[in-house]
Amino acid sequence: MRSWRMNAGGSGDVGRPKYDSGEIGLSKYDSGEIPRGYIPSVTNSQISGEIPGASPDHHMMSPTGNIGKRASFPYVNHSPNPSREFSGSIGNVAWKERVDGWKMKQDKGTIPMTNGTSIAPSEGRGVGDIDASTDYNMEDALLNDETRQPLSRKVPIPSSRINPYRMVIVLRLVVLSIFLHYRITNPVRNAYPLWLLSVICEIWFALSWILDQFPKWFPINRETYLDRLALRYDREGEPSQLAAVDIFVSTVDPMKEPPLVTANTVLSILAVDYPVDKVSCYVSDDGAAMLTFDALAETSEFARKWVPFVKKYNIEPRAPEWYFSQKIDYLKDKVHPSFVKDRRAMKREYEEFKIRINGLVAKAQKVPEEGWIMQDGTPWPGNNTRDHPGMIQVFLGHSGGLDTEGNELPRLVYVSREKRPGFQHHKKAGAMNALVRVSAVLTNGQYMLNLDCDHYINNSKALREAMCFLMDPNLGRSVCYVQFPQRFDGIDRNDRYANRNTVFFDINLRGLDGIQGPVYVGTGCVFNRTALYGYEPPIKQKKKGGFLSSLCGGRKKASKSKKGSDKKSQKHVDSSVPVFNLEDIEEGVEGAGFDDEKSLLMSQMSLEKRFGQSAAFVASTLMEYGGVPQSATPESLLKEAIHVISCGYEDKTEWGSEIGWIYGSVTEDILTGFKMHARGWRSIYCMPKRPAFKGSAPINLSDRLNQVLRWALGSVEILFSRHCPLWYGYGGRLKFLERFAYINTTIYPLTSIPLLIYCVLPAICLLTGKFIIPEISNFASIWFISLFLSIFATGILEMRWSGVGIDEWWRNEQFWVIGGISAHLFAVFQGLLKVLAGIDTNFTVTSKASDEDGDFAELYMFKWTTLLIPPTTILIINLVGVVAGTSYAINSGYQSWGPLFGKLFFAFWVIVHLYPFLKGLMGRQNRTPTIVVVWAILLASIFSLLWVRIDPFTTRVTGPDTQTCGINC
Repeated sequence: MRSWRMNAGGSGDVGRPKYDSGEIGLSKYDSGEIPRGYIPSVTNSQISGEIPGASPDHHMMSPTGNIGKRASFPYVNHSPNPSREFSGSIGNVAWKERVDGWKMKQDKGTIPMTNGTSIAPSEGRGVGDIDASTDYNMEDALLNDETRQPLSRKVPIPSSRINPYRMVIVLRLVVLSIFLHYRITNPVRNAYPLWLLSVICEIWFALSWILDQFPKWFPINRETYLDRLALRYDREGEPSQLAAVDIFVSTVDPMKEPPLVTANTVLSILAVDYPVDKVSCYVSDDGAAMLTFDALAETSEFARKWVPFVKKYNIEPRAPEWYFSQKIDYLKDKVHPSFVKDRRAMKREYEEFKIRINGLVAKAQKVPEEGWIMQDGTPWPGNNTRDHPGMIQVFLGHSGGLDTEGNELPRLVYVSREKRPGFQHHKKAGAMNALVRVSAVLTNGQYMLNLDCDHYINNSKALREAMCFLMDPNLGRSVCYVQFPQRFDGIDRNDRYANRNTVFFDINLRGLDGIQGPVYVGTGCVFNRTALYGYEPPIKQKKKGGFLSSLCGGRKKASKSKKGSDKKSQKHVDSSVPVFNLEDIEEGVEGAGFDDEKSLLMSQMSLEKRFGQSAAFVASTLMEYGGVPQSATPESLLKEAIHVISCGYEDKTEWGSEIGWIYGSVTEDILTGFKMHARGWRSIYCMPKRPAFKGSAPINLSDRLNQVLRWALGSVEILFSRHCPLWYGYGGRLKFLERFAYINTTIYPLTSIPLLIYCVLPAICLLTGKFIIPEISNFASIWFISLFLSIFATGILEMRWSGVGIDEWWRNEQFWVIGGISAHLFAVFQGLLKVLAGIDTNFTVTSKASDEDGDFAELYMFKWTTLLIPPTTILIINLVGVVAGTSYAINSGYQSWGPLFGKLFFAFWVIVHLYPFLKGLMGRQNRTPTIVVVWAILLASIFSLLWVRIDPFTTRVTGPDTQTCGINC
């Protein structure tokens, strides 16, 4: 009987099929009997010929010439029909093996293990429990308490810090209610339209604050125990029991995402502190650029030298660009006598590597008329980026990729999915789903980490940090992903445009972690593969709680009656929330009878309809602990991998609607995380002391606004879709405050409209002499003062428990106004055009160029964009209003100074918040914006003089209701 090899078993080489001599193998599956350079190509779904593979003896050819070594070529699918159906024999065998496993479990009450043994389920544990499927000696486990301790724990915020914060929130809510009551019941008769607009804006601001504030009611910290993880799953001298991880790196345009940046990310992945046979790196090239392919070939060659160096000396970070650019004492804590010599040699090697990469970039600037040509004389398959076959190339792998010391390197696979005219490819979300399927066929790691091409691993133990949650026997089975905060390099010290986004990552997400977990932010996230496949988490039976528990802990559980019927009644409570549970699949197959071949076939067909026409991929989805079947051959795996990235594979399946990354928004991350939380999964926020990942951020004002525009547009798309959290998934297990957070995430761009109105009102009041607030009594002024004090107190106490600095908090407040009246406003109108008129907008890739010189030249560069028009206009009219209002007050006498101060307060509030925008216009290296601003101020002054009717030529000053003063010059 053939059996599956699962990661939770006791074998150290899980998922590595063994082949008899004479079989053809991928370079990542090489065995001792198979020549390393032998890799088959896929042409019209047939295995034909030999192509030199990605072995240490082979290399790539640059787009315009030979770099001195033999070339390797990607596996290409030349099938003329991209929507063809393919069903290999291995899938049917795998399905039967799965059923045999179920039968064995039912008959013998044991769990089949990958090492040929079986373990009876532990009492009180589920069959799939991690502890129940490990290969430990029970006597040792009982003697060592550490192996039975949790791998992580919650660290609550001290009550002395969090309780005053909560009290101020309640107090602010009360004061806000009284303030709004006063504003509504005391209209301004002589400025009724202005008063009405201001009250509507203030009510919206209040609702927006409630949605943003209350999900931060239960902030927590978390602590991990890496020593316990190692003691339980990675004992020295024994095969590692850590789960396999497939790491995804996505890139599109090598001109905006420099290959050197991507190379550093890949190098940091290959050097991660994790068992090499459990790490696989997949690089998605959605632009099908030969430059990216060649750069990856160079990177795989340099990795053979870089990886043993960093592991020998325990280097951090393990991205060479950022390691060598550190301005620190690199000899600190280094005692090895050969370190200095090896470091100098490695730095020289890296500089030569950079020269080679830069040479490839320079040659790629001018594309030949006939397109790029590979070394064998055939055209590069991706010359037409919109019409090309799928391509896969394995650069590194088991026994096919060894470092200079003879040690194995993690797998490195290049993937470029097929693209054809007339197909919807769904941008980044589609590329990520293609990587999910390719990795499931080739390695099928139990967990997946996705990174942007500019986010390198800054903490080599980041994967182990995530495993402390995902592999925890009590917590892990209900966790859909572990999100790490985003940290950035190359940002100016003052962080002028709030690129670090510290308030969101250090306050908002920590608050959500105390409810149902943080939202998915697009990168630096380790996924549970089962959750991405649309399955539900295990249902936990909890005791009935009080009102607070139901408010923050989700819906109450119904009382149990019969086991079978009650389990079904708890599921499918909402048709909008799909329920795919492994238990349901087992019950369906076992209930039909193992001898009923027709029922078996129907079950397989239903899964293929859901996941696509690939029997091998469907079989991989049923392997809860990952791994690939022993019965698989390299030829069949390669053919299936090519097939699952064809552009017609997702037709009439649930990919993008219920499975994988969800389509329908340019911010697929928010939508994907929301669907998981709606099914009942929870996420974890992990903040290790050393940041797990670091990336680059656009420090230029125009680039920053375009990035914010894309985020806001994605939120608007979700708001007007069926997945809007205002109405989606109410029968599921999404917690109440978690829904609050998702509603705020989708409606925040709409705040741009009242914010724009509120920023214009001060100028209108100054120019017209009217005001939005009537004359108030001393008693009423108390509520105004109390509101401002409660706002300041909330911010101060929030900074106190979170550790966020006041400068970071203030920069966030400033950019909230700048982005609100520019990028968010444009996003609302673009979203409405897309929903109502079907006018789609182009996806703009954010530039990932890093500031290598450290002079922040990009920060001061002026790039004109239409997003600059609204804030520039508001800034000018408020300056005009200040000058006009002050001039009017001077000529009207002291009685007009009182109302003037209130108007000036609001005008200066707007100007102060737009100050970073003004500095961005007055760039250091471009004087044109400075001249524009100076002229604007001069025009504002002239207009103000005309407004108050000052006549300098007759040396007399006249106001609206004043007499000639007759002062001589």
